[in-house]
Amino acid sequence: MASAQGASSSPRSGLAFPGLNGVLLVGTGVLMLVNLYLIFLVAPTDAVLGEVQRVFYFHVPIAIVSFVAFFVVFVASIGYLVTRKSKWDSVAHAAAEVGVVFVSLALLTGIVWARPVWGVWWTWEPRLTTTLILWLIYVAYLMLRSYVPNKSQGALYAAGLGIIGFVDVPIVYYSVQWWRSIHPSAVVGPLADAGALEPIMQWVLFYSLAVFLLLFLYLLLERMHLRNVEDRLSALRFLSRMRR
Repeated sequence: MASAQGASSSPRSGLAFPGLNGVLLVGTGVLMLVNLYLIFLVAPTDAVLGEVQRVFYFHVPIAIVSFVAFFVVFVASIGYLVTRKSKWDSVAHAAAEVGVVFVSLALLTGIVWARPVWGVWWTWEPRLTTTLILWLIYVAYLMLRSYVPNKSQGALYAAGLGIIGFVDVPIVYYSVQWWRSIHPSAVVGPLADAGALEPIMQWVLFYSLAVFLLLFLYLLLERMHLRNVEDRLSALRFLSRMRR
């Protein structure tokens, strides 16, 4: 009985921001419409790749946001191992779920770009291969949480995997530098050459990145709120069984 009451009043309840979620949803929706306008009507058409290059304004921000999501998993997993507080575990779990969505979209948009440019849907070049490994790591993270019967033990194991799995993120980013590859070199970040993008292209890219970061924040908060609801429902089911 006490454990059920403890679950219903879990620290996770302090992590839900339904009012903020509504503001983020509306704001992100409006900004995304502006983003589509900038990508398809403002950004110039690439002289070499043509219209397919516009996938770049989705693919690169989505990939970066997936890295951000897994960094959140990394930090929150450390927080959970140090404090054993469920709020850190909730953040890590939610960020992993959202991160898997984003890295899946990064792979799909990369495939859409690759077909007309490389002539194949998939090739086992270093950037694609390491990104697929990253996807597999965090799918395994979610499966581990689902199949371990003890929730606290599953959270502990998942925290370890969340920390170790993050090692693949810098490997994905530096793969085009470390191994010979047909994948284009970086156009943003520390590895990018100066003037790699025209100013208008760079501005649209950064705007798109900001919008997808807001989308990530909204999805993260929404998933944490849903986890809180799930925990309360589990506590109510437990209480119902105890009273029978």
